[in-house]
Amino acid sequence: MSFLDGRRVYTRADLMAERGIGRSTLEKWFRERAANGHPEPVGTVGSQKAWDADAWDAWYAARESESIPDGLLTRDELGAKHGLSRHRLKQLWSERAGNGHPAPARQVGKALYWDDAEWSAWFAEYEANTANAAHAAAHEQDPDDLVTLAEAARILGLAQSSATVYAKRPPAGWPTPAHEEQLGGGRVRRLYRRSDVLAYGESRSAK
Repeated sequence: MSFLDGRRVYTRADLMAERGIGRSTLEKWFRERAANGHPEPVGTVGSQKAWDADAWDAWYAARESESIPDGLLTRDELGAKHGLSRHRLKQLWSERAGNGHPAPARQVGKALYWDDAEWSAWFAEYEANTANAAHAAAHEQDPDDLVTLAEAARILGLAQSSATVYAKRPPAGWPTPAHEEQLGGGRVRRLYRRSDVLAYGESRSAK
């Protein structure tokens, strides 16, 4: 994001970095502005043309809503829907040869779009398989081992954000930490006995 006289603007370099759109695509859209309604530049930043950020965003949103069918989501939209970071989504995509991650249903420039129903079904199965593997592995470990909150979340198949909430506002049956360590900045590291975590998981499954 750049600024021009206190106004938010985009250069092509900003759009390439923030939106993942190739330079050739951006140049093509600008050349065809008489037909596609692309905004005119409002000035320059250094030697680069600059476009008003709000005007460009509005134009791009209208363009995408016309060209992208319903049911297709970007990586950021999948992240928002499933509570996943962009880093985690990129990791899942990079491991697609082993985890069966669906192929994109559409590509516009460098932006990828996935079929929402297909991706969501795949992710639900992936999460279930991952949780089962973690649970099975946990049973093979020493039940008296102490595990971190993050490890407890993996054993139970919980999102890290859910486990963090549970630690502060525990639901019924949530295990009491076996040990707590005071860290800098008022933070606390909670360690749980593996057997207690497994017992909580089994009580949830029985309900």
